[in-house]
Amino acid sequence: MFMKSEAGAMPSRVICRPVAVLAARIKTFLMCSSPRAFAVSVVSIALFSDGLLHGTDAQSAVPETERGSTLPAVTVTADAPKPRARPRSNPGRRAGRSAPANERAKLQAEATPTAARPGALPPSYAGGQVARGGQVGLLGNKDFMDTPFNITSYTAKKIEDQQATTVADVVSNDPSVRFTGQTGGILDSFFIRGFPIGEGNVGEIAFNGVYGVAPNYRVFTDYVERIEIIKGPTALLYGMAPNSSVGGTINIVPKRAGDVDLTRVTTNYATNTQLGTHLDVSRRFGENREFGIRVNGSYHNGDTPLDNQTREAHVGAAAFDYRGEKFRASLDFIDQEEKFDAPTRPFLVATGVAVPTAPVGRRNVTQSWEWAKVHDNSLLGRAEYDVTDSVTVFADGGGGRTQVDRLFGTPTILNAAGNTTSAPGHFKFDIDRNVADAGVRARLETAAISHAVTFQGSYYTDQISRGSVSGTPVLSNIYAPIARPEQLVPAPATVPKLSDTELTGLALADTMSIFQERLQLTVGVRQQGVKSNNYNTSTGAVTSAYDQTALTPMVGVVVRPWSNVSLYANYIEGLSKGDIAPAKTSNEGEVLAPYFSKQKEAGVKIDFGMLATKISLFEITKPSAQLGADNVFRADAEQRNRGVEFTVFGEVQPGIRVLGGVTLIDAELTKTSTLANLGKTPIGVPQVQANLSAEWDTPFAPGLTLVANTIYTGHQYLDGANTQVIPAWTRLDLGARYTTRINNRPVTLRALVQNVFDTNYWAGVASFSALAQGTPRTLLLSMSTDF
Repeated sequence: MFMKSEAGAMPSRVICRPVAVLAARIKTFLMCSSPRAFAVSVVSIALFSDGLLHGTDAQSAVPETERGSTLPAVTVTADAPKPRARPRSNPGRRAGRSAPANERAKLQAEATPTAARPGALPPSYAGGQVARGGQVGLLGNKDFMDTPFNITSYTAKKIEDQQATTVADVVSNDPSVRFTGQTGGILDSFFIRGFPIGEGNVGEIAFNGVYGVAPNYRVFTDYVERIEIIKGPTALLYGMAPNSSVGGTINIVPKRAGDVDLTRVTTNYATNTQLGTHLDVSRRFGENREFGIRVNGSYHNGDTPLDNQTREAHVGAAAFDYRGEKFRASLDFIDQEEKFDAPTRPFLVATGVAVPTAPVGRRNVTQSWEWAKVHDNSLLGRAEYDVTDSVTVFADGGGGRTQVDRLFGTPTILNAAGNTTSAPGHFKFDIDRNVADAGVRARLETAAISHAVTFQGSYYTDQISRGSVSGTPVLSNIYAPIARPEQLVPAPATVPKLSDTELTGLALADTMSIFQERLQLTVGVRQQGVKSNNYNTSTGAVTSAYDQTALTPMVGVVVRPWSNVSLYANYIEGLSKGDIAPAKTSNEGEVLAPYFSKQKEAGVKIDFGMLATKISLFEITKPSAQLGADNVFRADAEQRNRGVEFTVFGEVQPGIRVLGGVTLIDAELTKTSTLANLGKTPIGVPQVQANLSAEWDTPFAPGLTLVANTIYTGHQYLDGANTQVIPAWTRLDLGARYTTRINNRPVTLRALVQNVFDTNYWAGVASFSALAQGTPRTLLLSMSTDF
């Protein structure tokens, strides 16, 4: 866990100092004004990274399965017991030095098999865009065919080829996920299966299986190896989400040093003049190459596609790992900062006003003198030890700190003409999170039944502090923004504590298998504790307190009638913190018990070898509190989402890859005290969501791949009465990439045009009835070179 010094500095800044120096060199690289200076800077960056990591030789492109692996996130590895291979030594090879090409090929061929190495990533599926499986929280790494849930794991190859900047760019490929944050804003939020994720001031993206470590508002892809999505509530698997989300969980798997050394430099360009460079370096050391380090650093700066907006961002990340025969450990550091001039915010719409037609995507009503800065530090340490061949103990601990300093407001649309009002405010936030958990996993046999058992205890805390000073409202227009005189709004004098939360849990799960794992039954239960306090920011006094516990179960079954067909079903719950009855109600101050969201799901998965499909049927009910006619505040409101998901991924034939699907959701307000809203569609939930991307390796130009991506989202409502609506929209992206060799170095050139037809559209609606403006036409270019 983070421990602050008297000066308030974080230890990770000291440990990550080389990463900061690396980011500074990358920034210098971007300011080069001549070809010679450009070349000198590239050489300087490469030499610095090699000097830092004691490696000097070049290396060629590395397959993802060799480039990155990770320890499981306090989980049980669900593969069958297999002999454990010892790490291979490489006599005659200096530690940390890249091997010659012929030795690299031999090393890759002799590398410890993925399935045999504890904690190794599940392999990529055909086409390389999606993995065969992923971390399933408490249950560990599992193949998608052996998982009683709908999971998708996007690979580093997909992330790189898409030129994704944040996790939001990648998860938007999933037909059950929709981005509801604002293009050009500081917060990424989502809907999964029609329920919101990440809309509050506490992040809800897991990092290596635990909450509280990933950067709070936006997660950059520089340090990410896999992006995993589990759809539906996950209280047993991950514990209660910090902001009580129930639609699903997004988990980040961090990069690790692979068996083959890597030095990769990627330069980027984005409309209008966003320039950047990313350096990715990994090395392994030791007699058996048991020690690993992977460093990622990047710097980006320039004008974005939005009017008056500039963005500057830097990322520094270092990952250390040790993999011995019985003991394994890892340590992750992240330092990232993002600054905006004229950051965007989602639009509110005044009550009774019809939503106006979406403006041109480049239009930005934020004043040029408004700004934002978000700085994140993250740390996670993990260790596990094999007591016997069938019993492993594990523990981890860490946390994150986010500091926000911003001056801007949230615009409200006043009429059909698009006039807006916005009151700029100078806000400062400090969000501190700490996390720790420990447990044991074991395998045992009873009669003809195999058991994979995990017991885990978990602890999470967060504290939010906030100070603010308000400015004077300004008027503008979404179609023709009006520049207003700058306001000198002072910074808040103090940043007092606003709230704190403590989540504790004990979880037990057992996966029972018979008939050579053709029938698998998973049962589990978690005891979840929730404590929270809200504070008066003027006096520091507690204004409300919450202390409740709950038991949440899970049952899942997988049946494999044939090796390539998997039938599955599950019942699982999600937990949300109950409300406290507000003032002037008959039960004022009453603390309501945690809300239980309940999911029933069934589906079928078919693996055709090169192509896989999944079909899921689900129903999720989520309760909430409301004020009744008798003036009693109680939890008797309910939203019910029923849906069908179809997804496909893999290769139709060699050289032609597809990824996509369609999700149909019948969402309904099934219980509400407002009779006029009964049976209406909940806010922000489309009936139809569809994605389809395709890649074609052209036979007429070896190394050239053409890419197309289409996204469709149905209409959405802004209010419970369904009187305010945004229309359906479709977006087309087109791109290409070309792999070649320059000076005997592997080089990949990528180009992508987002929103080819420059369609103007409202992209989504947050659960608090806020509109997100769509992405304007944007050109992305990059060049990756391996040294």
